[in-house]
Amino acid sequence: MAAYHAVLVHFPIALWMTATLAILWRVASDGALAKAIDRALVPLLTIGLLSGIAAFAVGLMVWPWETISSTPLGRNHVLLASWTVAYWALLLATRWIQGEAVWEGVMRWVMAGLAILGSALLGITGTLGGHLVGIYTEVSAALRLAGWEVYTTFYVPMYTLAAIGVVTVALIGLGLWGRNERNAV
Repeated sequence: MAAYHAVLVHFPIALWMTATLAILWRVASDGALAKAIDRALVPLLTIGLLSGIAAFAVGLMVWPWETISSTPLGRNHVLLASWTVAYWALLLATRWIQGEAVWEGVMRWVMAGLAILGSALLGITGTLGGHLVGIYTEVSAALRLAGWEVYTTFYVPMYTLAAIGVVTVALIGLGLWGRNERNAV
């Protein structure tokens, strides 16, 4: 069953990373190609979300909860996988509900920030999953420099919380600025 999870996780990773590139392309351009790529964004995010939910569900079936929750690495992986799926679901909802308005004014930069943040979350989740099966990357060294030892730390370090807080405030500020700019027009 572990092999199924290993195969399934590559679908949401590929789809969400492609969505990130599509969002960044659309942020940088209003051309015909960027608009065509944007028309594929909602289906891309939807398929990514469905495959992410499938990968998450199979991952929970692979190892018994008692096993995966007995180590900080396992708990962090499940926690971050939950956050990743929820995060990309919210990004899908934002694009779907707001429509073309997400590309107007400052909101386009909010979308860029959200896409980059989602990709970072996805990368950390994948790194932790790789560690669980013995595949190590340099991302864990970067996490260690940020104060997070993936094998022993089961919490979000203060530096990470501070970074999340700063990014959250910046994105909320950009969103409010964009809303005010749109209402003023």
